[in-house]
Amino acid sequence: MTATATRQLFGTDGIRAVAGQPPLDPITIHAVGLALGHTLRRQTPHPAVIFGRDTRESGPWIAATLAEGLRAAGAHVESAGVVPTPAVAFLARTHGFSAGVVISASHNPWTDNGIKLFGADGFKLADALELAMEEEILHHAAQNHLPSPGSLGTVEDNPEFQADYIRFLKHSVPRLDLRGMNIVADCANGAAAAIAPELFGQLNADGSAQITLLNTRPNGRNINDGCGALYPAYVAREVESRGASLGFSLDGDADRCMMAGSTNNVLNGDAILLAAARDMKARGVLTGDLVVATTMSNMGLEAALKRSEIRMVRAPVGDRYVLEQMQVHNAALGGEQSGHILLPHLSTTGDGLLTALVVLDLIVRTGQSIDELTADLKVFPQVIVNVKVREKRPLESIPSIAAAIRAAEADLNGSGRVVIRYSGTEALARVMIEAESEVLMRQHASAIADAIGHELGA
Repeated sequence: MTATATRQLFGTDGIRAVAGQPPLDPITIHAVGLALGHTLRRQTPHPAVIFGRDTRESGPWIAATLAEGLRAAGAHVESAGVVPTPAVAFLARTHGFSAGVVISASHNPWTDNGIKLFGADGFKLADALELAMEEEILHHAAQNHLPSPGSLGTVEDNPEFQADYIRFLKHSVPRLDLRGMNIVADCANGAAAAIAPELFGQLNADGSAQITLLNTRPNGRNINDGCGALYPAYVAREVESRGASLGFSLDGDADRCMMAGSTNNVLNGDAILLAAARDMKARGVLTGDLVVATTMSNMGLEAALKRSEIRMVRAPVGDRYVLEQMQVHNAALGGEQSGHILLPHLSTTGDGLLTALVVLDLIVRTGQSIDELTADLKVFPQVIVNVKVREKRPLESIPSIAAAIRAAEADLNGSGRVVIRYSGTEALARVMIEAESEVLMRQHASAIADAIGHELGA
């Protein structure tokens, strides 16, 4: 909540809105290009920017509009086409680009879109830099200047960038052997649909593994439509019906990965963190025997890690904030319950396909299934209630809401957690409660949600 309080355009994951509506209207998008170009020109006289996008039908016109602003500010633009968000981070870092731009709204519906920015180092732009850019963006947008649609240039896609990213993924797990495996992967009709068929085709060149790829036919409007990381039960059912041992579910821009075991069971980012942390500790590469998770990670993960003498530090929700804490603690592993997994020795940002390959490699090396690797993860009952809000006032400043939160915290003291926060990408307040008592959990979640709805409801 505090991280986004002074922001007008940028949320925790860039700018995101309904495509065509402020702040993702053509005038503001063009202004973003101008501001980014001017910012980069202060760093280098000839900046170059790499683009990537997901499969939404609004992606090409947003790219053309943004590119026009960048070119007007003196920047050169290239495009990798439809690629996962982490591919742009990788390409920016390894090809000497001044910045990377991803046009995606991640797990949101197809009507939304967004702009995410990466620096030359492959990391998301710092909060301070985004905030500094906001003033210039708003200034340019107020001038109401936009080239006519007919004057917009094109942004040509270069397929070599996709190929380079696939090579990176394969080299990250060079000894991965999929022989005999039966795997299902849900590509969400998103960015992974452009990469996964070729990637797994190369990894399974001899055809000895059974790999089923689902939702690989995007049409511009079916991204995340009842599939992908927001609907992990979909791939769980497919795993069971196909007799597979493991399933992966990616979101629209493929920076998140959820899993499914062999018994129609969903395994989220907490399970991935547990399996990876224990493996990394056993190999002596889990620095400080520490994992960074978020306030949303279940208490069951913390308990399971403690049994393996691994400490867990919590960060605010958002992979940029997880990364900040990882840098503070020199941590080698971090992530979110939603499936963002950070492995800084391999990538500067969360990567769903990379996470899938790392987990597959772990299973092959240990000879254990994902169910066996996470068998002792006992999840506390947890409920998340989303409340649509018309504004994002500090919750603690509203007496009725603060009183409902205090009552829940007092009632659950020592046997549960209460986490209330605003979404960084949507007009929502999220009420999360976990507790040993499911009755108390639902009672307090409802009371807090009702209080928020009464005071701030849209």
